[in-house]
Amino acid sequence: MRRWREKRKQRKQNKLDQSSFWNILVDILLWIPELLLLPFRLILWLARGFLRLIGNIFDYY
Repeated sequence: MRRWREKRKQRKQNKLDQSSFWNILVDILLWIPELLLLPFRLILWLARGFLRLIGNIFDYY
């Protein structure tokens, strides 16, 4: 009975290690495009906000 528990525990640990590696790999592959596009998105958001601010100032006059 003890050997069976040890084998089961060992298999579970091995399976956990493999899934962790693949999860990390997939996460990295999904984050690469996000990190590359983030600076452009920030620039666009700031430009839109600045242009809206200027537009609102001219609406008052």
